[in-house]
This record gives sequence, C-alpha cells and structure tokens, in this order.
Amino acid sequence: MIRPSARLLSAAALIAIFVPVFQAAAQQHVPPAPDSSAQQAPAAPGQPAAEPSAPAPTGAPTFPKPNPADFTAATPTKDTVDAFLTANWGFDENRVWQVQAILKTAVDNVSKVVVYIGDKTGKEKPSAFAFFVLPDGKHIISGDSIINFGDHPFADLRQQMQQRADGPYRGSASKDLEIVEFADFQCPHCKEAQANMEKLVADFPKARIVFQSLPIAAIHPASVQAAEYGLCVNKQGGSSAFFQFAAAVFDGQDGLATPDGAALTLNSAVIKAGLDPTKVSACAATPDIKAAVDASVKLGTDVGINQVPTLVINGRELPANVPYETLKKIVAFQAKLDGVSLQ
Repeated sequence: MIRPSARLLSAAALIAIFVPVFQAAAQQHVPPAPDSSAQQAPAAPGQPAAEPSAPAPTGAPTFPKPNPADFTAATPTKDTVDAFLTANWGFDENRVWQVQAILKTAVDNVSKVVVYIGDKTGKEKPSAFAFFVLPDGKHIISGDSIINFGDHPFADLRQQMQQRADGPYRGSASKDLEIVEFADFQCPHCKEAQANMEKLVADFPKARIVFQSLPIAAIHPASVQAAEYGLCVNKQGGSSAFFQFAAAVFDGQDGLATPDGAALTLNSAVIKAGLDPTKVSACAATPDIKAAVDASVKLGTDVGINQVPTLVINGRELPANVPYETLKKIVAFQAKLDGVSLQ
C-alpha cells in the first residue's frame, strides 16, 4: 500500500530483479534503468500485425570500449561507482555492467555518470542509464529520486535503524543482520507479505527481524488503534505474544473495516495472544503508547519510507512482497557484503 498516493505497476522498482512490484515515489537505492523492451515497427498497410516475440539469447553483451575523454570529472571515481553498483546489483550473478563515462556538467561539482548494463545470458537487450552525483558525494539524482550513493550506500540508513527501530522482534538480539519490516495492520499488501516474513524467520535464524508499525490513518482508520494494541500486547506479553496477535489481526483484517468490527477483531486477537482485552485496551489509551506509535511513524517519515510493506535489510530498502527467492538471495548477499556469518 502506497503512502498516500495511487500505486503504479513498474518493473523498474528494483533494477536487475525485473519482476513487477507496486511502487510509488518511494526513495529507491537502485537507479531505475530504461525500458529495454524492443519496440516493434508498425505493420505495413494491408498487412497483419506481427506477433511480438522475445529476442533470442545472444550471450553476454560486449560493451564499447570506454573513451578516456569521457572521464572529465574528478569525482566520483570509477571505483566508487563500481562499489555502489556492486552493493545494489551484486546479488544477481547474471548482472554485468560497465562504467562508460563520468562527466563534468555545467553545475559546479555535479557529475554525470553513464553506465551500460546487460546480463550474461543475453536474454536482455543491453541498455544504458545515467545519473547525477551531487556535490556532497553521498547522493545521486536518478529520474525524480534522490538516492544514497557511495562505496557503502546503505550504511547511514543501517545506523538509523539500529539506533531507532524499537518494534517487537523475532530471532537474534544482535543487530548485525537486522531486517526491519514497516507495515500497517490494515494494509492488504502487508497481509500478503507475511508469508515472506515467516519464511525469512525460518531461513535466517541469526537475523533480528523487527516489526515497525507504520499506520496510514488517512487510508486505514483502524490502523493506528491496531498499532497501539500491538505495542501493549508486546509490553504485557512480550514478543511471542505480539506475533501471535499480529498473525490474528492480519487473518481477520477484513473486520477492521468498521469501528465495531475493529474492536471485535482486535479483542479477539488479544485473547489469541493469551492476554486480557480490557487491560490491553486501557494500555492502548495511554499517552505513552500513543507517543510510541507517533515515534514509529516519525521514524518511517524521517528515513523516507513512503510505502508499505517495506523492508530495510541492514539499510537496504526493499518492498517486502517481492518473490521470496529473490528476497532470500538479497538478504544472503547483504549479509555477505556486511561480513555477517549466517552459519
């Protein structure tokens, strides 16, 4: 669910994944690539239109040799650009690229980087994309997005999550591999993403997997109350009780559509978690709990999370409902990149 505008179906939300995901104007950590779909010429007058067909695999692409004259900017270095792209694309063993140019622009200390991209199988048409590196050297502009840049582009967001993500968690107490799920109890896509979350818990027992409430009250009126109840369940019964509560709320999500249904759904979920609904309801009405929910929302706002469900994997932002095998591969790669042992 997007926060708060309409959603757009796009295959460019995660470059090199090439699977459709719902995307808004969310900050991306990977530059969007141009559409590489081949454009067919229209049929001649009086002739039937040709059936579209995928290009035949041709093997790994051969990129043109870079021209030294196209490297006119002092920063960033090619090594920094390669490190940035490796951080973003290295999980995909078929992804290949070449830094083709790093150019000065008419604006002081703003550089233009051009990269050629392809894949080893030859199933994709090679393409090019460009982005602009800002004077601080820590951000780029790609399309209409400002994206963290550098040798370690996820480090700042990782640090913020380690310091401020304080929701209920499963798995390890260590934050060496921390996966923060920003979710809204009334969001249908968040409900769908819970299958992925359960698999992550099973496959990455050394990860700390945090549930960080990000209710979108403008769209989901019951989501704030559900988040408040969740914090109280965690406070009174611990994380095990919280995740029983969360599973029950997602299972009964349709009941949140009306005030009476929401009360019934939340109280039922509290009972399934082994707690007293009266005590949880009283806790949820306290200023401290309301402030805690506000703080969780502020965390999401401060770091640019503007759609749910979103995961932050050691600082790497990713939609939570991408195909699981892709998600699993990215988590394992990020752990390796950060020197975290999964054994």
